[in-house]
Amino acid sequence: MKEVMQFVNWFRVHNNADLKRYDFAEPLTQMKVMKLLYYVQGVNLAVNGEKAFPEKIVAWKYGPAVEAVHQKYSGCRAITGTISQSDLDDYHEIEDDPELGTVVNAVQDAFGDESAVELMRQTHHEMPWQKAPQSTVISPELMKTFFLKEVVEIL
Repeated sequence: MKEVMQFVNWFRVHNNADLKRYDFAEPLTQMKVMKLLYYVQGVNLAVNGEKAFPEKIVAWKYGPAVEAVHQKYSGCRAITGTISQSDLDDYHEIEDDPELGTVVNAVQDAFGDESAVELMRQTHHEMPWQKAPQSTVISPELMKTFFLKEVVEIL
């Protein structure tokens, strides 16, 4: 298990590379990374039977969210920013983990090209977000059940 900010940094580093490589790439936003974190957690629960990170995922108005990420990037839309050596270290630590590297890359491949709004709409149609009252924790057990049944098959 890693800290949630290590996963955020993985997505930031990946996005930074995309921004340099592709004219059409868009900067990673706080809202989009929250949805990607939800998918990382759900896929890891389904595939590896454990959380990828300890922080809770909460059902907010605009979809699943991680409060620590929101607090760090409060008031920021684009979060890619300048990539530090520490950010690169986080990227490599996750990338080099056989289980977590596979999960985060599968999530990026499946959902990384979608916009934050598309991902928000998608999560609003998924049972874990629908069953959690607003501003409450989305149950990891509910996520695991849903991801086993509905998401892991399409990855």
